This record gives sequence, structure tokens and C-alpha cells, in this order.
Amino acid sequence: MGPDGPRAAAAAPDDLPDVEVVVAHRQRATLRVGDVFLKIDPNGAHTDVEVAAMALAPVPTPQVLWRRPPVLARAALPGTALGRLGERTTAPAAAWAAAGAVVRRLHDAPLPPLPRRGTDEVAAEVDEACAWLVANDVLPAGVVVRNRRIADAALRPRPPVFVHGDLQISHVFVDGDVVTGVIDWSEAGRGDATYDLASLTFGHEECLGDLLTGYGADVDLDAVRAWWSLRALRATPWLMQHGFDPFLPGCEVDVLMSRM
Repeated sequence: MGPDGPRAAAAAPDDLPDVEVVVAHRQRATLRVGDVFLKIDPNGAHTDVEVAAMALAPVPTPQVLWRRPPVLARAALPGTALGRLGERTTAPAAAWAAAGAVVRRLHDAPLPPLPRRGTDEVAAEVDEACAWLVANDVLPAGVVVRNRRIADAALRPRPPVFVHGDLQISHVFVDGDVVTGVIDWSEAGRGDATYDLASLTFGHEECLGDLLTGYGADVDLDAVRAWWSLRALRATPWLMQHGFDPFLPGCEVDVLMSRM
């Protein structure tokens, strides 16, 4: 049937929103259509955690519009992301301090009835990642060994707090110096406060001081630095296996090389 036949689609009005692919890989995808984000995840347990965590967290979160497995629809947040990995952040120091205050509010909240991953599991994952990086000649063995040694400080036992669990810089939205919301809560649970702080400043180490100005508590800086190494080691194989490039400027490999 030709393009002019009865099965031809009607021309789309010019004012319809585009479909934007925010992120997509074999495990999940997020699309934006106008002011609606559609998160597609066949693992319903992830969505269960996300919805529960947003309901419990004493910080701004996006409105859940509807859920029809495997899709979760939520409203877009006002403002823009605090920054992007691999790009210079233009957010002012006051915005970073405001983000620190929001993270502290989360960490001071009652522990959620959500699971906590043990350090043994995390250690096994990072050791597997290190072996893969060396075996596949991705990085010099000395870089991997040095960062694995630094990462040990992240695995020391600490009192658990309510953590976001995936607090990337692009998951915090700000409007000026006001935090308008925090997205992507599928990894939330009980965990190490320094992991959230390290995740938010990963690749933007120069912003840690401003973040801690708002966080307002004594922080184990060695643990934060250790999480930078651990996160980069653990993420690099996964990124390469899922079509992403950890060698881009300011990303995972640069973080690992900066430890040398």
C-alpha cells in the first residue's frame, strides 16, 4: 500500500511535543514527552522502591501521574539539573549549598522500610569489575590497583541513613538556588551517607566544599574520595558493555586517573 493509501498516518500537528530519549539501555529507558517523563523498567521491584521512597522522602520529588507496569509516568520538575557528568557545572555555590541542605534532610529522616545492600556484595562487585578492567586491557593494572586500594575506605561499616542511592548530579533539579526536586529513586534504601555525597560530586570534586556548606555536618572526606574511586571502578565495565563511553572528558576514567 502506497503512502497515500488508507493506512497512511495523518500528518502530525506542528504543536505536538517531540519524544525525547533521556536515557536508554537494555535494562530500562526513560522518555520525555512534553512535561511527562515515562520510565520503562521491566523489573517491577525497582519501581516499587522508587514509588515508596518518593512517598517517604522529606524532600521535593516529582509527582507520580500514573503507573501501568512496566511504565511509571511522572511530571517534569521546574528548573534544570544541577549539572551533567563530563560538563562544567554553571550552578552557583548557593545552589550546591541548597542541595547539601536537602541531602542532609534526607539523611536525618527516619530509616525507611527498604533494603540495604551489604558491603560484602559491593566489595565483590568492585573486585569483579577490577578483574574485568585488567583482563580486557581497559586500564593499566597500576591504575586499577591504586584505586581499589583507595576504595577500601568506602567499605568500612558506618551507621545507615536514608539514602537516595543513585544521587547523580543530573538527578537534582534547581531553579536558581532553590532545589525543586530529586528524581530517580529506584536505588533508595538504607546506606552510607558519604555514598550520596560522593555520587553527587562525582566528576565535580571542586563543588564538594559548597555542598558540605549546606550539608552542615562533619563528613569523612576519605570515605567520599574512596567512593569516587569505587564508583568509577564499578561503573566503567557496565558502561562499556551497555554502549556508553567512560573515557569522555570528566567521566569515570578521568576520575580514576586523577587518583594517580
